[in-house]
Amino acid sequence: MQAKADTPKSLGDSIVLAARRAQLNDAHVALLTQYVKMLRARVGSAAAIPDFDPWDGGVNADVLFLLEAPGAKAVESGFVSRNNLDETAKNFFLLNQEAGIARERTVLWNIVPWYIGTGIRIRPANRADIAQGIGPLAELLPLLPALRAIVLVGQKPGAARRAIVELRPQVRIFDTPHPSPLFVNNNPGNRGRLLGALNDVASFLGDWEPSA
Repeated sequence: MQAKADTPKSLGDSIVLAARRAQLNDAHVALLTQYVKMLRARVGSAAAIPDFDPWDGGVNADVLFLLEAPGAKAVESGFVSRNNLDETAKNFFLLNQEAGIARERTVLWNIVPWYIGTGIRIRPANRADIAQGIGPLAELLPLLPALRAIVLVGQKPGAARRAIVELRPQVRIFDTPHPSPLFVNNNPGNRGRLLGALNDVASFLGDWEPSA
């Protein structure tokens, strides 16, 4: 089922979504699932915090893609996932596939881990939101012992750069534009810019592939 369902927007299928939820306590992601439960208990039930996607690398991931905040489709599915039912997730899926970055080497999260906005639309993260997200990020990073790179996706996660360097000074930091349709479709060269940034990440990963 996994190979067939690992396509853009596949979490829009209720069968695929149920199967994904059944994997939340798989060995590589169980600690991250517990981490999310801890955050939910701390900030209250009103905060919508999606889970990590079990089809990503979990605690074995080499690379953390740090996005801004979960969108409505992430809240709907319950996952921070490249398989969510939106165009940003689709762009992220296809661009990583084209760059040759295996999802098993990655983990996706948000600098603001909870939904910000109303039932109608998400709002942009502000400085206070990002400051509130630093604490949870500091608790997350020790759960990712294999981490060698963090990719700041878009401008907002970049505001946490100094804190990330202090928390994990040995980790390589990359920057990519945000894969939203607003950016990708705004200029014919924007997709190429995004792909180029991901190719840099892929090249870095290739430099420390284990030898045969």
